[in-house]
Amino acid sequence: MKIGIIGLGLIGGSVAISLRKRSFANYFYGFDINNDHGAEAKQIGFIDEFVDLDTLIAKSDLIVVAIPVDKARKLISSILDKVSDKQIVVDMGSTKSGVCEEVKNHPNRKQFVASHPIAGTENSGPSAAIDNLFDTKITIICDKELSDPTAVSVIEKMYECLKMRIIYMNSEEHDRHIAYVSHLSHITSFMLGKTVLEIEKDEKSIFNMAGSGFESTVRLAKSSPAMWAPILEQNKKHLSVALDAYIKNLNEFKKFIEDGDTYSTYKMMSEVNEIRRVLKGIKPIENK
Repeated sequence: MKIGIIGLGLIGGSVAISLRKRSFANYFYGFDINNDHGAEAKQIGFIDEFVDLDTLIAKSDLIVVAIPVDKARKLISSILDKVSDKQIVVDMGSTKSGVCEEVKNHPNRKQFVASHPIAGTENSGPSAAIDNLFDTKITIICDKELSDPTAVSVIEKMYECLKMRIIYMNSEEHDRHIAYVSHLSHITSFMLGKTVLEIEKDEKSIFNMAGSGFESTVRLAKSSPAMWAPILEQNKKHLSVALDAYIKNLNEFKKFIEDGDTYSTYKMMSEVNEIRRVLKGIKPIENK
């Protein structure tokens, strides 16, 4: 199998590194609008050739789209214009309903599999790509019934090679859930970083006093704005609801603190401790 990777950063690069090491494919083409990324990816060795987009589409059996969601939404339709019924297109984007709506009436819709591997780091670019990034993580395949069964089977095998657990849901449901469990946490991290930088002007104090809790909470604020701004825009409907709920809880907690209501702060935090059981005690069920 020959695989084309569009977008040679953390996700696209990590896919290529792991699939190559695990012998899923024997040749990798790469395309990126940044030529330096192409040269770097070839030097690192996770692609064999850095080619133009048309060449990648023409020569690849499987085309992996790992670029910001706004650009992917526009590009996938044009890729489907050019593929045969033997080729497969899969995207890695963090929002799904937009791209699925874009291509729902395309004659080659069945060659497209909408997916979202839930994995990543705060780093970006080809040098951020690592093996094992996806191991034991969850990936979501959306609107499975609209894709050709053979195409779905190939993508399932790809994710099994990446050692991911697969679940299935429709694209709208995906975006609603991911607004709470992923997108909201990134907003929280960015806004915590912004708040501290605005209030604490002495950067040396931040460095000296920041504990592991602050560091882990603000880690996501180092993520790429070029990737995250489009994600938040694409999922604004569900994020607006999530933010309303989050702000309501913050205001309630703020009032408990202002009122010196230690019992209520303790009670709320105790109730939220339940998240420990949810995250550690329950394994996701594959809903094939």
